[in-house]
Amino acid sequence: MEQLARRFKGLCDPTRLRVIRLLDHGELCVCDLTAALDLPQSTVSRHMAFLRNGGWVNSRRKGKWIYYTLAQPQNEIQAEVLRALKQHLPALQQAEQDHARLMKHLANKTHKTCS
Repeated sequence: MEQLARRFKGLCDPTRLRVIRLLDHGELCVCDLTAALDLPQSTVSRHMAFLRNGGWVNSRRKGKWIYYTLAQPQNEIQAEVLRALKQHLPALQQAEQDHARLMKHLANKTHKTCS
């Protein structure tokens, strides 16, 4: 029960739900998330720690940057929640705006941006 509560706590913020939507795109650097969410890096990193601790995302470090992906669900409850989020989040206006900013950022990104 404790682990399940920690997992759900990771989703108890609108910004974290926005991140889940963006990571459905695939692996993203913290600089990509910062640009898409239009938030400071420190704020994004704090939210990513909640998602990582809740088992929703995986991270890897490359140089000074951290890259994130959605984690594989650890149980059927988490899998069902993730399926529901992937289905319904894209229809929300904020998620559409974030996705548009992400696509614009990625189109203008150089390979040296997150080195």
